[in-house]
Amino acid sequence: MLYFLSGFRDSFSFLNIFRYITFRSGAAAFTSFFLCLILAPIFIRKFQKDEVKEGVDRDYCQALSEVQKYKQSTPTMGGIFIVLSILSALFLWADLSNLYVLLSILTMSTLAVLGFIDDYLKICQKGHRGLSGGTKLFWQFVLGCVVGFFVFLAPDTTTRLDIPFLKSTILYLDIFFILWAALIVMSCSNAVNLTDGLDGLAIGCVLFVALGLGALSYISGNFKFAEYLFLPFIPGTGELTVVCAAILGASLGFLWFNCYPASIFMGDVGSLALGGTLGAIAVFIKKEILLILLGGIFVWEALSVILQVLSVKTRGKRIFKMSPFHHHLQLLGWNESKIIVRFWIIAIILALLTLTTIKIR
Repeated sequence: MLYFLSGFRDSFSFLNIFRYITFRSGAAAFTSFFLCLILAPIFIRKFQKDEVKEGVDRDYCQALSEVQKYKQSTPTMGGIFIVLSILSALFLWADLSNLYVLLSILTMSTLAVLGFIDDYLKICQKGHRGLSGGTKLFWQFVLGCVVGFFVFLAPDTTTRLDIPFLKSTILYLDIFFILWAALIVMSCSNAVNLTDGLDGLAIGCVLFVALGLGALSYISGNFKFAEYLFLPFIPGTGELTVVCAAILGASLGFLWFNCYPASIFMGDVGSLALGGTLGAIAVFIKKEILLILLGGIFVWEALSVILQVLSVKTRGKRIFKMSPFHHHLQLLGWNESKIIVRFWIIAIILALLTLTTIKIR
């Protein structure tokens, strides 16, 4: 909204500041951060009063239920005010005529609704396990195809798949780009959801991934930087820096209340929305493969679940005491705060590695 004030810069020169992505990104981060700080206490009180909480009893693992027994009274669905804070910041500071911003808003809003329905069924209808995995995957796939379709039709879009470290290797996906986009959105949405099992773990890692994607978005949308680093220049993607900044600010705001011991959990309404949006941004800037490194924590958490399921079905044995991997560490006796901080440290290192490798082509 405020971005359009820059159109009057000829009459009021000070309005020129609204043209700059760096200024609006910083403003978006501060806006979403403070909105989270304002909204969180309101939602926490409301959810505590209405007993909006997700059970932590796990019949299949009583040892873990005992470890997490203290979380029983903690409210959930904090992702509602995370999403509201991000969207409010974007409506204020982003260029709402930008295709990539609009698709980011669509992705976040749709997955937030999907996550809300899942949380609502689990919390408000006692004994209900929420939406089935197949139902969630179906709607994530449909959304991913819609996002991929609009990007595929964009005049400045290329279906070229950017291969890290290789500047002469070219792979064009053509129409399969739509399915590729759907796969990335689905994978990232569910990977963040699986990681959201300890206080502050998922949101802290989201913060660092958003920071990395924000830097990559700024580079991809700047012709000189992209040319110097041998990266594909994609007009308009610089505006995604504002989106990433809004996610970063909201993540910090939520972490204020979600750090150990958590006052509120984000629920599926937050984890599905944040994960899917980060995946969509990676698709927009052609950094899907590099996202494997940047979001390495999410990748490993999802992979640990896949490996566990495959091992049980094929060998009848478990690889881990429990999956995702953070629960395995809990059952080994690791303190929860130690697991969280060490995962954050790894996420920071992976973000730094990602940014330092983009020159290696």
